[in-house]
Amino acid sequence: MASAAEQMAANLSWSAFGKATELRKRILFAISLLIVYRLGTFIPVPGIDAVALKEFVESANQGIGGILQMFTGGAIGRMAIFALGIMPYISASIIVQLMTAMVPQLEQLKKEGEQGRKKINQYTRYGTVILATFQAYALAASIEAGDLATDPGWFFRISTVITLVGGTMFLMWLGEQITARGVGNGISLIIFVGIIAEVPAALAQFFSQGRSGAISPAVIVGVMIMVVVVIAFVVFMERSLRKIHIQYPRRQVGMKVYDGGSSHLPVKVNPAGVIPAIFASSLLLLPVTLSTFSGNQTGPVMSTILAYFGPGQPLYLVFYAGMIAFFTYFYTYNVAFKTDDVADNLKNQNGFVPGIRPGKRTAEYLDYVVTRVLVLGAAYLTAVCLLPEVLRSQYAIPFYFGGTSVLIVVAVTMDTIQQVQSHLLAHQYEGLIEKSQLSGKGRRKSRRKGTGRR
Repeated sequence: MASAAEQMAANLSWSAFGKATELRKRILFAISLLIVYRLGTFIPVPGIDAVALKEFVESANQGIGGILQMFTGGAIGRMAIFALGIMPYISASIIVQLMTAMVPQLEQLKKEGEQGRKKINQYTRYGTVILATFQAYALAASIEAGDLATDPGWFFRISTVITLVGGTMFLMWLGEQITARGVGNGISLIIFVGIIAEVPAALAQFFSQGRSGAISPAVIVGVMIMVVVVIAFVVFMERSLRKIHIQYPRRQVGMKVYDGGSSHLPVKVNPAGVIPAIFASSLLLLPVTLSTFSGNQTGPVMSTILAYFGPGQPLYLVFYAGMIAFFTYFYTYNVAFKTDDVADNLKNQNGFVPGIRPGKRTAEYLDYVVTRVLVLGAAYLTAVCLLPEVLRSQYAIPFYFGGTSVLIVVAVTMDTIQQVQSHLLAHQYEGLIEKSQLSGKGRRKSRRKGTGRR
């Protein structure tokens, strides 16, 4: 049976959006920052040969360069100030979270509440600067090796590193501001906007290949059907829940005795959302980034890595699937659904799972349930990300129609809409409270007038 909050959310009228001024301000703030991000993807890094870069990008977009284009919103194809994208920050977040699970000092910081969280975020920022500096220097050297720099040398390398690292840090700040003062997850929205902005060009290129005969009409129809099916499957799985029954005993408050109630604890099939796919992709992008701009100057070690770990290769698919499964479990147990914290909260609220003792036994039971549910969740994420990837490598389909991009777009859209509905729901509750207070004041005034007449 649905709760009162769920019933209100189901009957929520979007006409209330016009009255929710705070929500409108948040949406406009998020949109304005995303526009700033898109403008930054067109500001080029100084010292780049634009003609040579354009010719190179046209040849590289058919291969591994398409992956970089997608995750940077086309910035790396234009060698813009946001060419590194937000991936260094995501990689730093992965490293810090892994260290938090292994280093006792960091784990203790995590338990210290807001202050500990700020300290961990500070370490993440430091890690972002280090990773971005390394990647920016490697990218600058690769650009020189590919003869794409107008004046190669140390001045070009230093200026490129400063520009790219500054762009990544600015993107990180934009994402944090969108999360805090806007709507949705800022980092996910930045990646989302980068993908959506490049889809029209990818569609035009895809259909032009069909008109030229490079891709058969049957493949085009099949790709469109595949995208629709993947979207429907992602929506279904993202809304799937495993409900755990929770019972609350009778309680006495003063002289009143309240009957015990029952509720349910929802466990999503995929509590980690789109994070595992983004994390796994970010780890695979580093060798691709270094090799894409180096052209024929790639060393034997990097050539061997790309030969086995290039997109569509068997080892690439195995590594990608393993990383998705690992980050699904890791992110769920460390961030999205920490079973120990959930068990402690239930115990503090006098709630319990029928037949399970509160505390440690409840945490063990939740571990058991979540582990079993995540088998399905990890398999779903892996299938969505890998099956279209195989088809893409076989039929030269643009990367924007792959499972990872579709998953990111659908999951971020659903999460943002859910947050908008939450803000509208909160606004509706505030309106009901204000009406109840006003009606209460009106009744008290009428009583006073009636007493005066008597």
